[in-house]
Amino acid sequence: MLKTLRISNYAIINEVEIGFSADLNIITGETGAGKSILLGALSLITGERADSKVLFNKEKKCVVEAVFDIKNYHLESFFSAENIDHETETIIRRELTDNGKSRAFINDTPVTLNVLQQLADKLITIHSQHETLALGESRFQLTVIDALANTEKNLSEYKNDFYKWKEISKQLAEAETAAAKAITEKDFIEFQFNELENAQLDNINQPELENELQQLTHAEEIKKNIFSSVELLETAPGNIIDNLRSVILQLQSVLNYSSDLQQYPERLRTTSIELKDITRDLSAKADTISADPKRAEEINQILSIVFRLQKKHNLKTTEELVVLRDALNEKLFAFNSSEETIEKLKKEKRKLFVTLCIKAKKISDKRISVFASFEKQVQKLLDDVGMKDAAFIIQHTFDTEKYLTETGADIIQFLFSANKGSVPQDIKKVASGGELSRLMLSIKSLIAKSTALPTLIFDEIDTGVSGSVANKVGNILHQLSAQHQVIAITHLAQIASKGTHHLYVYKSSSASSTNTHIKLLNKEERLTEIATMLSGEKPSQSAIHTAKELLAV
Repeated sequence: MLKTLRISNYAIINEVEIGFSADLNIITGETGAGKSILLGALSLITGERADSKVLFNKEKKCVVEAVFDIKNYHLESFFSAENIDHETETIIRRELTDNGKSRAFINDTPVTLNVLQQLADKLITIHSQHETLALGESRFQLTVIDALANTEKNLSEYKNDFYKWKEISKQLAEAETAAAKAITEKDFIEFQFNELENAQLDNINQPELENELQQLTHAEEIKKNIFSSVELLETAPGNIIDNLRSVILQLQSVLNYSSDLQQYPERLRTTSIELKDITRDLSAKADTISADPKRAEEINQILSIVFRLQKKHNLKTTEELVVLRDALNEKLFAFNSSEETIEKLKKEKRKLFVTLCIKAKKISDKRISVFASFEKQVQKLLDDVGMKDAAFIIQHTFDTEKYLTETGADIIQFLFSANKGSVPQDIKKVASGGELSRLMLSIKSLIAKSTALPTLIFDEIDTGVSGSVANKVGNILHQLSAQHQVIAITHLAQIASKGTHHLYVYKSSSASSTNTHIKLLNKEERLTEIATMLSGEKPSQSAIHTAKELLAV
């Protein structure tokens, strides 16, 4: 429960410390005194976004600190998971500076706003006039039913599968879009690949083929020149080999007269041997050379294909064409893999959808199981707060094809009518502000019985009610306080009289500023405040008498 709230430098609050009891706490005060400002400060503890404009004094930081008694809340695992010291008296503090920077602490450990919100959700809930409007929203209505039906565990399991299903659906959509976009590209790449593949590039040595073609094209000329060369070397009159032999003989004949000539005959003999080998090789080569028009045509066709492909793809060698062909083949493989991926995703999506439908039906059944009891209890509470002719029913639709969301496949709508004979309709269309407030209080009281939420705060739940109805609203708040700590801000004496801890908010003014204060009323002060709420600033004797009756003193 909330034990203490300390507020420093917030709006028109300079310094204030408020203590709370474990049951029904009442907060009253004149309009504009700062009651709602208290809730604004408390909202910082629940993790709401901060605005530096709320600083009372721009030279100081704003500090809001709340002390909670959590010894019976079993929150050890939360504190352990967040690496925060667990204390039976836990202190939540929020600090705000003029530059807009905000810091949050739990037991003096710095935490993020997300962690702060998670803890605050386990400690406190604030019901304001804004939340009354949420009563007409389908999501809020579904939350109410889930609290009563205890679907938290089922929903948690369902949501895990739902988010997987959504992610797979997203992946499938992206894969199908990419595949559709790639159809034309695939056909073109497949055409290019087949063209390169059919060219049998792996078996082509372009330089060798070009050389062979040159040889075939000039076969007669090559053969003629080889024969001429052989003749000059070996058979023609005065051929090179015979002349070389004569040179060797000439030099040998004078070796006895000039010893420095000794090396040349030997070198010439080596050259003569080499020339004979060359002559034999040329003769053999000449025998292999012949014009072959058929082979030349065959090579021309192969090179023509290669040249065309090189020009088409702006490449220079056969090796580069092979690299291109292999790259295109990889792309085609990727296309085929994409089709396999799409089929796999479709299968997984169908499987998850079936699982979701089964789990959604189980959740829906749990929800439906509380409808009748909930309608009956709301009807009774509406009667208790002076709306005996009101009607309240739940309209429900279940459709996994149309409504499958993270909360299941149920569409729930609360229908309401305040008058006998009127057909219940959407709450947003037919309920007045006062009717909404009483309906919300009835629903909140039922939810509170089904949850372990310790502190409930009601900001002007009495909107639009008065007289005996206000007394009945007060009774419901008093009954709630038997199980939960309740803090109620009210303008009505009938509700204020039900509290066991009465806090009074008031303002004081000086020449330079206005300041909000709060104090705990004693019995006499409380009697005066209740009487004032009944009849005005100077309460009459009858108002005082009525106040005594309300307070049973």
